[in-house]
Amino acid sequence: MLPATASRVENATSEAINRRFARQIEQSIRYHAEHPGAIDRRLRELDQEWDVERTLEANAATLALTGTLLGAFADRRFLALPAVVTSFLLQHALQGWCPPVPIFRRLGFRTSAEIDRERYALKALRGDFRRVGTSSARTSARQQAEAALDAARA
Repeated sequence: MLPATASRVENATSEAINRRFARQIEQSIRYHAEHPGAIDRRLRELDQEWDVERTLEANAATLALTGTLLGAFADRRFLALPAVVTSFLLQHALQGWCPPVPIFRRLGFRTSAEIDRERYALKALRGDFRRVGTSSARTSARQQAEAALDAARA
């Protein structure tokens, strides 16, 4: 059985590294609770952060392209590189793990879910979700849906 897409990388990562990322998120949220003026800057930083998937894709594309070009113009044996890289990508797509993933995780690359966890905790601190509220006689379901969508975009 294949692991769920949203958790496959975290499931294939050591508990020590997962705990390290969880602690970093908790520290960030605690810091920003005391320094709310820094929340917007941190949210902009999170928008620029590369997740482990993007890093893996860029790395694989670079290696595959390099191997293909070297295979075409230098020595055909370099064509083995794109074959290995694409097999790693397939393994990652199916299992959430391949040889470069533990390296990238140790280097500090988080999953998009981990980045989003910090992002939405910061947005909650900032008060983005207070606008949603609950339905009442004066609030239609459509208005509530629009408020929820606005809060998610903020």
